[in-house]
Amino acid sequence: MDSESTPLLEEVSRHEKIYNRFSPIQKRTIVALVSWSALVPMFASGSFIPAIPQIAHDMNTTGTTISFAVSLSIFAASLGGMVFATYSSFYGRRPVYLIGTPLLTLGSIGVALSRSVPEMMVCRFIQAFGTSGGMSVGAAVIGDIYKLTERGTAMGIFFGATLLGPALSPLAGGWGAHYASWRWTQIALAFAGFAAFMLMFFFLPETSHPGSRGIDKMLEEEDAKQRKWVWLNPFSPLALLRSPNLMLSTLSGAAVLITDFALFIPIAYTIGVKYNITNEFIIGACFVPGGLGNIVGAPLAGYLSDRAVIMSRKKYGANSWRPEERLRAALIGTLIPVPLSVLFSGLITQYIDGPLGLVLNLLCFFINGVGVDMALTPATAYAVDILHSRSAEIMAASMGLRSAILSVSVALVLPSIKRYGVAVTDSIAALIGWSAFVMVWVTIRYGKRMREWVDVGYSTATDT
Repeated sequence: MDSESTPLLEEVSRHEKIYNRFSPIQKRTIVALVSWSALVPMFASGSFIPAIPQIAHDMNTTGTTISFAVSLSIFAASLGGMVFATYSSFYGRRPVYLIGTPLLTLGSIGVALSRSVPEMMVCRFIQAFGTSGGMSVGAAVIGDIYKLTERGTAMGIFFGATLLGPALSPLAGGWGAHYASWRWTQIALAFAGFAAFMLMFFFLPETSHPGSRGIDKMLEEEDAKQRKWVWLNPFSPLALLRSPNLMLSTLSGAAVLITDFALFIPIAYTIGVKYNITNEFIIGACFVPGGLGNIVGAPLAGYLSDRAVIMSRKKYGANSWRPEERLRAALIGTLIPVPLSVLFSGLITQYIDGPLGLVLNLLCFFINGVGVDMALTPATAYAVDILHSRSAEIMAASMGLRSAILSVSVALVLPSIKRYGVAVTDSIAALIGWSAFVMVWVTIRYGKRMREWVDVGYSTATDT
């Protein structure tokens, strides 16, 4: 064997061993645990939306005022995501879950007991902050335990399981609001958060690669007996977004999610008003097609993105580094189902009455759900691919910027619908959705060149 190729083969062998630390059963258990932890936040947000009219009535305020709690929770989730991601890179993944889930429990109890809007806003902030590590750190855990050619499929399963939340949480929240009280829904979330804590405490191992945590490197240089708490800058992950590739990937994800939020956040005031639906349970049931679309779209997109990576490696060589090929799986979703579903939904709601209009809207919700995850799953796996050593941080930075954009967008949706109508508002959202296609195409076409413009410590073919 050529002596020059031997070190490379040894490096590849060591790299493979990192991903063989856990058995297939252990990996599936870990995926189930982090999916549960990311599913609960979806219930925390999704179950709140159908209850907005009832909460507004109970607190003697308006739906628009209560909808600001959604914006606040998005902001809290973005801030918390960066805090937890930064510390997960230094102290590990497991401690983040053991701190975040109790905050979710306490915040949920606080929301349930709130008697005024300010009280509820503070408790929603704590609740959302506690849930914020679920998605960003969960995606990093997937990157820790699955290698490059398996990561997209695993990420798709993670998102598919997680996104049972959008399918079921509005239904549960609507049922609770109509047949019991929105407060009991929050108590149920507190129990779910406590269950997540117990499961993580007993069954979740540390998944960070050996020696990769900041605490590991610090202990190599200092006496372990003198170990002390290290304060970190939670906003440092935002510096990673100076990478054009990561910025475009983040902005395209935000554009896609704007279409989703434009459909679902004002649903009680669009579908509910148009088709005379006042039962919160039925309004919650209208979310189910979108959630089912998420469940279908995420695994499909993950599989297709892995196939794109495998085909690229066959075409260009196993050691070639063309990570942007994964994003080809996102092109169809951003071109067709994402923008067209929101565009048609706006037109249908504006102009088609009766059961036919409602059924067509539900079909649009399903198509949007499929399209959104066909766009987001490859983008998430791509971010982990190209910055594997700081995967939690780039996920948090991306989600943080996306959340900031979405928090503003959410606050504008209802006023826009009241001023210009649902058709105009959804048409604007569709145009924003098409911009995601342009950004994904640019990243695929010029990604390698853009990575050379700004080096933020990108991964290579042997350390992904």
